[in-house]
Amino acid sequence: MAGRLDTNRLYATLDAERESRGLSWRQLAAEAGVSASLVSRMGNGHRPDLDGFIALVQWLGMPAETFMLWPQGMPDTRRRPSLEAQLAPLLRAEAELDEGDRQHLLDVVGLTMRHIRAKNTKESK
Repeated sequence: MAGRLDTNRLYATLDAERESRGLSWRQLAAEAGVSASLVSRMGNGHRPDLDGFIALVQWLGMPAETFMLWPQGMPDTRRRPSLEAQLAPLLRAEAELDEGDRQHLLDVVGLTMRHIRAKNTKESK
């Protein structure tokens, strides 16, 4: 098996987004195009089917890889996306931000991450 789904992380992310939008679980399910029983089963630790998983990550506006776990001993050899790349789709989905606000936030994060990486490089020498 190449990877596994972190159902708990997916459910927690759905719950946080649901609360931020002021939705019930039933409303979330309807907006995402999945059954209410699917999200209920996930709350009990069950994995969604593939179509349900796709619908939920699309509703969240997040990449599916966000919710993947790699089995012990099997390194994730892909290059991990930068924090800026991970934040960009989340910021695009935020209705309260205009394009200038989004870019400003990405610039701040980018500058901060460059500072941290430079500091870590100096400390490792």
